[in-house]
Amino acid sequence: MSKKSSTYRLIIRMTKSPLLSTTCIAAILLFVYADSLMSNLPIKAGEALPSPQTMTAQLVEGGGHVDASLNTLPGSVATTPERKIEEETENEDPLIPPFKASVDERMEWFRRKLPELEILKSNELSEKFHGRVLELYNNNCSAQFFMVWLSTAQSFGPREFLAVDSLFSTSPDGCLLILSSSLDTPKGYRVLKQLLDRGFNVLAVTPDVPFLVKNTPAEAWLDELKSGNMDPGSVPLFNHLSDLIRLAVLYKYGGVYLDTDFIFLKDLSGLRNAIGAQSINQVTKKWARLNGAVMIFDIHHPVLLEFLKEYATTFNGNRWGHNGPYLVSRVMERIRDNPEYSNITVFPPKAFYPVDWIKIAKLFKKPETEANSKWTDDTLADISSESYVVHLWNKRSRELKIEEGSVMARLIAEHCNICDNIYKP
Repeated sequence: MSKKSSTYRLIIRMTKSPLLSTTCIAAILLFVYADSLMSNLPIKAGEALPSPQTMTAQLVEGGGHVDASLNTLPGSVATTPERKIEEETENEDPLIPPFKASVDERMEWFRRKLPELEILKSNELSEKFHGRVLELYNNNCSAQFFMVWLSTAQSFGPREFLAVDSLFSTSPDGCLLILSSSLDTPKGYRVLKQLLDRGFNVLAVTPDVPFLVKNTPAEAWLDELKSGNMDPGSVPLFNHLSDLIRLAVLYKYGGVYLDTDFIFLKDLSGLRNAIGAQSINQVTKKWARLNGAVMIFDIHHPVLLEFLKEYATTFNGNRWGHNGPYLVSRVMERIRDNPEYSNITVFPPKAFYPVDWIKIAKLFKKPETEANSKWTDDTLADISSESYVVHLWNKRSRELKIEEGSVMARLIAEHCNICDNIYKP
């Protein structure tokens, strides 16, 4: 007879006895529950049961856990219990504010979180940022590319990897700097290893935000934020910090900034001081809205200072896009007729944003009819001839599967080096 069966029989007999109290029965039930819980834990004979805090710390710090294959792309690794705990711990974002908190509640929460926010500080690793950037760009780069990734390394998935892969298909001699503390790790190295093995110049570096904004209009903004006297807003602060970092790194070094949700079709290294329109006014044929997902500027270009000044003086953490795409539109509208900025080229939507976010899903679908096939062929030819890159609008398309024969599948197949996981979202 099993231990549990014996215990349950004992309980039944005891419930008939007036001598035993309800408290005793509860104690026995608690013992049964604890016994069941302990029996399901994978503890070897002689091992002490670690606390959840100890287990988490060991996993986060490496604790002997190593991926089976260094060449595996994110999303294709088998999920073990240890990996699941590691990923859940890693995905806890300290910069997602409490839901529906008041301004005072949010600011109090943010003050408590400030000591945890390494991204706002200079530390031993981030202080090496400038030297590591110069080391990368001393490799006879045909162009300097920047991306920013403030999410976890685990969330840098096949779609983001394809963006980097296609960049090097069009600019094999370019140098890509990914500003990311999560990718500047052994896990991040494994994510990028296939590209490094092929000799491409890609480097993930922990950004030094205080260094990047030093002697710019955003320096005072960062000091105010770190004081805890500024409302960080209801939108996760990492979104706003990404907007700031892209402006600051372009100002400090010059080059090409891009988001991580593009497919590259043509070499961008020949472009200078350029930004792209997301939409145009159908009457005037002038741009109606710009987008900062692609920005190409010389080092210390004055418009970048204007962008940083606008960021610092009009920051609003409660409106998505206010410190990003809407910011560049506001500034460019203000200086539209200023001759000091006449060397800036505003490219039409087809250059960087050939497909609107509302219609992007159609590019992922395989043609089912003859009419669909013709549309696919015509769209592919149009994009290939007139576009430098295609923005995938990941917020809209990240979960979409790239179907065989679709515009996206054919574009990627023509513009990738490694070409793994094309059909994975």
